[in-house]
Amino acid sequence: MFGIAIHGGAGTLPRAEMSGDAESGYRSGLTEAIEAGYAVLEGGGTSLDAVTVAVVLLEDNPLFNAGRGSVFTLDGRNELDASIMDGRTLRAGAVCGLTRIRNPVLLARAVMEKSEHVMLAGAGAEEFASGQGFSFVPQSYFHTPERWAQLQRIRGGDTGLSGHTISHVGTVGAVALDGFGNLAAATSTGGMTGKRYQRVGDSPIIGAGTYADDRSCAVSATGHGEVFIRSAVAHDICARMRFGGRSVAAAAREVVLAELPALEGEGGVIAIDARGQIAMEFNSDGMFRAARKAGGEAFVAIYR
Repeated sequence: MFGIAIHGGAGTLPRAEMSGDAESGYRSGLTEAIEAGYAVLEGGGTSLDAVTVAVVLLEDNPLFNAGRGSVFTLDGRNELDASIMDGRTLRAGAVCGLTRIRNPVLLARAVMEKSEHVMLAGAGAEEFASGQGFSFVPQSYFHTPERWAQLQRIRGGDTGLSGHTISHVGTVGAVALDGFGNLAAATSTGGMTGKRYQRVGDSPIIGAGTYADDRSCAVSATGHGEVFIRSAVAHDICARMRFGGRSVAAAAREVVLAELPALEGEGGVIAIDARGQIAMEFNSDGMFRAARKAGGEAFVAIYR
């Protein structure tokens, strides 16, 4: 048994504001990523490789708030964060505040596999990247007209864009179970539109935005990062399974539909357990998501 699930962010625009072309583009991007990750698993590859491949494709897709399509800070920069975790060994790697790395998830994995650390930030992370042979892209690589327009609207006083809904749309992630019985999770984001002070959300924080443990499940989260950090969302779901005997569906439901709203937190999670059961729970208008289990067809959705 193996399987994979991905997300492209929660807090989707209302259905009435989603054009047919836009929806088609998002569905195409999700389909490409889920099929690529599934192909790795079907070919006997590891869950780590599957989530890496899927997230790289989503980072390269300018529709999503990760990699090339990352949102802008208030001063017009792109600051990227990512993390990855191996459920077999509990090893993890994370990076935050990147400005010149095309695929942050690849650097997060390098931190996990090639260093004694878990999280590296900003210039230090990029110094490590240079030592590992990573090439750098100009900051203009991350510039997309849509994200720039969002920033200009915030600068013009449209505070609705910096609220809980639009700010985290597009954060990406993947969780997978491979044929060896091992779990992995990865998450990548450009953060919050109009953020200041080099703010860091939950995506690169192990236990908040990402967690994987073969004894329970793998989780990738997307949403109002400050609340997800305070609630340790990803680890909480795993702990409810490991120590409370919950199913992955019940654990995700309890955290996303009860714990988060109690703190006015909006967003969602994808999770997969050691038996290949998948949960995709969210409390927002929608969540860009896809999943595929061994022998089955891909499921792709945006709204409920």
